[in-house]
Amino acid sequence: MSSDRPPPPPQAPRARPTAPDRGPRVAGFALWDGYFGVTYLVTTIMLLTWAQPGRAAAVSVTALTLMVPWYAGFGRGLMRGDRTLWPGGLFGAVLVALFGTATLFHPAAIFALFAMVPMLIMSLPARVGVPAGTLVNMVPVAVGPWSGADVRGLMPAALMGAGLSILLGLWITRMVRQSRERADLIDELRRNRARLAELSREAGVAAERERLAREIHDTLAQGLASVINFVQAAGADLDDEPALARRHLAHAENMAKESLAEARRFVAALSPPSLRDGSLPEAIGRQADDLAARTGITVHRRVEGRERPLPTAAEVVLLRSVQEALANVGKHAGARTVDVRLEYDAAEVRVTVADDGRGFDPADRHDGYGLPGLRARAAEIGGAATVQGAPGGGTTVQVTVPDREDDDGEGEGR
Repeated sequence: MSSDRPPPPPQAPRARPTAPDRGPRVAGFALWDGYFGVTYLVTTIMLLTWAQPGRAAAVSVTALTLMVPWYAGFGRGLMRGDRTLWPGGLFGAVLVALFGTATLFHPAAIFALFAMVPMLIMSLPARVGVPAGTLVNMVPVAVGPWSGADVRGLMPAALMGAGLSILLGLWITRMVRQSRERADLIDELRRNRARLAELSREAGVAAERERLAREIHDTLAQGLASVINFVQAAGADLDDEPALARRHLAHAENMAKESLAEARRFVAALSPPSLRDGSLPEAIGRQADDLAARTGITVHRRVEGRERPLPTAAEVVLLRSVQEALANVGKHAGARTVDVRLEYDAAEVRVTVADDGRGFDPADRHDGYGLPGLRARAAEIGGAATVQGAPGGGTTVQVTVPDREDDDGEGEGR
């Protein structure tokens, strides 16, 4: 099989996978779980210590213990979400019933209020939870075996306990709400990051397509156009001047080989073969000689300043610019002579291609990948390209690039 198969199309970079969305997490709720567990244990231990063994103590402990699975299996999810009258009311009613039963059979269960009231505040809307928490604090006073004097003495303590429990519940509710808002914000940031990665990938694909379009235009398309011109010239001279026809065919063969090398470069991501085979002035000279041989135009070329190696990206931009300018001269200018000048300054290098052809109006719009691509290629490495012309006055193309590596660019061949 032939080894000259076209390279596979470039693959766009894939966005990094983001973590799966597990829903908003409420940070710090484990602290409340610990508080609830400690309150239950302390209340149960005090009840078992103070109560006489028997049916009353067993019922009280059982009622307190039933509060644990009721909270873990049903109420905990309500507290982590939005406070609603239903099913928050159901949770609160069962909770109050269990607490009332425990307190009715033994007054030591009163200490469960430190967990009871905050749970009512966290599971019910504030307009319902606060009054409910206050009333629940009165349950021990109402069901306990107290005399009138005892009730009057217990009321301040009950009200103070209600106030502290309500404040604790409101504080925990606010903490839970802030945690949920923070979790929602994190999820939104994660989604935005995924979207940004997708947009970056799409931008990379578009930039790569644009780069390949310029490459194909500046290399393969120009090379194939030259091959066609040489073959057509050889066909015209084949009968009358066979020697000249053979020279045209030799030029076509050389140009086809160069185009094949350029195609292979897309795979290898190397610098242009013409630059690998010699210096920049030599590569530009070969382009000028090709134009002269193909069209008969007189081409003058010269190098000014001290010749020196340049960054690969800069050499590629200058060579491609000369290729584009000379291709336009051969196709559109109708020129007799062309001047190609390469100038090495202290901090930059400049190439100028000037012809005496028919010129054009710079205000006219130019589509395609020719002159716009030339300007874009120069701008990518911090350079600049200008095109000057006038109808009947010829055209001058000048490209200037800095003599340094551009950290932000993606020069060819790097």
